[in-house]
Amino acid sequence: MLRIYFGSLPDEIYNTEMFYENQYDRNWVIDDFAREVIREIDDSQVVAPDMIQNDIFGTFSSTELSAGVKTLLLIRNMPNKTFNISNCGDNCAKYLLQLAEARDIKVTLHHAMDFGTSFSVKVINEGKRRVVKDPIEFLMLAHHYLKGDDGSER
Repeated sequence: MLRIYFGSLPDEIYNTEMFYENQYDRNWVIDDFAREVIREIDDSQVVAPDMIQNDIFGTFSSTELSAGVKTLLLIRNMPNKTFNISNCGDNCAKYLLQLAEARDIKVTLHHAMDFGTSFSVKVINEGKRRVVKDPIEFLMLAHHYLKGDDGSER
């Protein structure tokens, strides 16, 4: 299950792009999951390990992929770390849920991500474990945990 903590945690990897550039393995892009997210999110094709092709940008390395794709690849390949998924756009949501079908994944989130209308995540703020399946309830929890002390949004 996808376990979401709204806000920051001491052990979170906040800047996933920089972390990816220093930790990635060039072979991460060649499995079926990686090929699919690179095709669907970045509209690019994997040609070889660490070689991506795009009609507009030509050939480039995986360090030039979008922040969302890098975050997904990190979560897939380093599942015991806690990554900030606010680096992901809403187009990554279905892949986050897909990764969480195979194993529990703990992430931080600093905004209200759109998971659509059919999902199940666990919100883990304040030591509580609350399974959420309703988009409105998810939005309300995001608002509750992400608002500042003065009531303003962070």
